[in-house]
Amino acid sequence: MDATLARRLAGDLSIFGPSDARVRGLIGDPAADAVLRGDAAPARAALRSAPDDPVAALARLFVLGDRMPVAAVAAALLAIGVDGAALLGVLRAEGEHVVPLVAIRPHAFDDGAAGWIASDLDELAGVFPLRSDHVLGVGGAGRTLAAMLPPEGAGRALDLGCGCGVIALHLRRHGYEVVATDVSERALWFTRLNVVLNDLDGIEVRRGSLFDPVAGERFALIASNPPFVVTPRSDGVPQYEYRDGGATGDALMAQVVSGIVDHLEPGGSARLLGNWEDGPGGTGLERVRGWTRGLGAWVIEREHLDPVRYAELWVRDGGTRPGTREHDTLVEAWLDDFARRGVTGIGLGWVVLAAQTGLDRFERVAQQVDPAHLGAHLATALETVAHLGRLDDGGLAASVLQVAGDVTEARHHVPGSDSPSVIELRQGGGLGRTIDVDPALAALVGACDGELTAGVLIDAIAELLEADAARLRAELLPAARELLFTGFLSFA
Repeated sequence: MDATLARRLAGDLSIFGPSDARVRGLIGDPAADAVLRGDAAPARAALRSAPDDPVAALARLFVLGDRMPVAAVAAALLAIGVDGAALLGVLRAEGEHVVPLVAIRPHAFDDGAAGWIASDLDELAGVFPLRSDHVLGVGGAGRTLAAMLPPEGAGRALDLGCGCGVIALHLRRHGYEVVATDVSERALWFTRLNVVLNDLDGIEVRRGSLFDPVAGERFALIASNPPFVVTPRSDGVPQYEYRDGGATGDALMAQVVSGIVDHLEPGGSARLLGNWEDGPGGTGLERVRGWTRGLGAWVIEREHLDPVRYAELWVRDGGTRPGTREHDTLVEAWLDDFARRGVTGIGLGWVVLAAQTGLDRFERVAQQVDPAHLGAHLATALETVAHLGRLDDGGLAASVLQVAGDVTEARHHVPGSDSPSVIELRQGGGLGRTIDVDPALAALVGACDGELTAGVLIDAIAELLEADAARLRAELLPAARELLFTGFLSFA
């Protein structure tokens, strides 16, 4: 990758690049929102009405993947030029036209900065099925993993299986020195290009499989969206580097999770996305627990699919459309593989690991989660676990607690009754949890205003309810630990 040419392209993008704001100004919000849903037709129609606009030219070329006149593109690429862009490898000249070889699309970082992510052309650009070495852009999985990252950090971070490098860019912007690895040379080319397009340094790129490029090294943070898809290992089933690790079932995911322990610094942590199978060895969550030996683990299963829905998901992801013979053949191959190995379901979710004891939580969280503060919530939960591990019940009773500002309470009454039959605490942030509580716990949470210790509050509640104070402490202190971990309460 020619860094000089890439810097010239970055300069052109700063002037005429199809940023979200610029494109919305040209085509309007409805058409721009349709692009986010994978529908390019409204945007393409609107951009054709601005044939002389250089922003429109680059939007059609690099966002929508359209073949464009040389003159229109030359007017937008003043620094690198069409010839330079061809040498860089982002487009190809064909007579009086140019065709894009990559997608370059706007990306909003969580610190508010606007950037660019180059990747392979995809279905939005009319490319299907995908090439086997396809390098994915920023999709839902990438956005989720980016949201899971701690909002700030220091030291060295590893982006394992970096793909186009978007997570490495986020890690660098959060303050880490980053090593980005991938088995695909094409992926690393895109990562190097995106580092330059976003004017960053401090990202080292290495090629190799899994942890081979960082043997003997340890990191403060490891992030990975590994090629975890459970794909049949049979003839005729296409393999895609960005999602298929070449192992049977979820064995690749097991390798990644179990390998983390040898590469975390003391106090370090990891954020991963993954899939796991239910089968003869137990449920997926039970099997993941076996992969996390030597680490604190918090595994959150966000979705659970039966074999049919899982097969349909990933066959369609590769660009094979329903209603075709190829689609039916591939779905059958997936179902045959699952039946042969006794797989009854597949979990999809998040894995948070820590080089500390005391974290041992495996759960299903299906409700919608606001990603805005997810990374901060996960980081705070790890800090809270470590702090709670140093407190016995006496220490917790002596602590001053405070209810989170996003917590609300709902009480449900049977008509005509003065007392609620159900009391719910609802969390606006965090993982959006809703929990049922009894009157004593509701009273404790309501009284946690950062002034008095938990023990004093529990004793007062016991007197009010005419309950035994020692027994109430034995009930409420473990509940308070849970509410601290889940973010309903915090240490004042």
